[in-house]
Amino acid sequence: MQVQLTNRQQHILWATVRHYIATAEPVGSKALLDEYDLGVSSATIRNVMGVLEKSGLLYQPHTSAGRIPSDSGYRIYVDQLITPSFRDATRADILAKEVELALQNRLHWEDWSLEAVLQGAAQILATVSGCISLITMPQTTMAIVRHLQLMQIEANKIMLIMVTDAYETHSKLINLCPPGEEAKVDPEKIDHELQIVSNFLNTHLRGRSLLELTTLDWSELDQEFQRYGQFLKDSVTEFTRSHMTPTTTQIVVRGVAEVLRQPEFSQLQQVQTIIHLLEEEQEQLWPLIFAEPETPEMGKSKVTVRIGTENPLEPIRTCTLISSTYRRGMLPVGSVGVLGPTRLDYESAIAVVTAAADYLSEAFS
Repeated sequence: MQVQLTNRQQHILWATVRHYIATAEPVGSKALLDEYDLGVSSATIRNVMGVLEKSGLLYQPHTSAGRIPSDSGYRIYVDQLITPSFRDATRADILAKEVELALQNRLHWEDWSLEAVLQGAAQILATVSGCISLITMPQTTMAIVRHLQLMQIEANKIMLIMVTDAYETHSKLINLCPPGEEAKVDPEKIDHELQIVSNFLNTHLRGRSLLELTTLDWSELDQEFQRYGQFLKDSVTEFTRSHMTPTTTQIVVRGVAEVLRQPEFSQLQQVQTIIHLLEEEQEQLWPLIFAEPETPEMGKSKVTVRIGTENPLEPIRTCTLISSTYRRGMLPVGSVGVLGPTRLDYESAIAVVTAAADYLSEAFS
């Protein structure tokens, strides 16, 4: 959203958002005059707040009340006012460091299962941010090939077996020859050749992700395996495509009780719809939290912020969802995020999500 504001309008919008985040009470000109060094009179503040209201950035919940930020006001705050000239970095930086140190010191990758590690990370993020934390399990599209083996099962039938870096085993039964040509197959010769081809595949494919296997340049196969080239290309490509999309994607959720104590969630029906979404309809939430970012800068995580009505799911249209992907190398494998009211400490929430995503990226790489 592109809105051109003067410096004065920017400062008063920034102060209004900050005050409302801190108090959850509609903001009047006197509160801003008393607590922020804006360098203008109360009358000027009222006039500017009126202009911001007409622009759709603030609104009055009641005629006699002060003003509170709209979703558009929060969007301007996130996109334009979290800058060095406005922000007080101290709290955000402290919380980011707190998350980073807690993740480093309290997660035990050697002794815990992957799910237990991500549950621990989600609990840390929820505790520090005060929001619902959401961390997706790594996607099978980004699983790394650890071992491939071709085995003859019976005449004209071989099995392709793949073991990933998570020690998951996948297999597929494949017909070796077109119908009618089975008699031409020498089983002993096939066994020998399959072992050679298995070694060849492991040399070239071990350490690659399933996603990479679908885009390999198969023309680079050694000439001695030309007669296997198309067969291997079709078989492995079909195999990886059939396994690269997870049937369900688990999202680790923590911090529900804490965030639902916020005044924005005082209505029981609203609380029930959010809990139902988190517990029973995670497949709807997953595309939002695992939105693949644009190519990130090396070593930096891109954060996506969806505010209020920007969320397409009705249960969270009064919430803000902040998320970022964690990666293996440059490939996104999962996501980490927080869900809270639109009255959110955006600077701190963005900082802790970024810290958690960077930590998981480093750990998975």
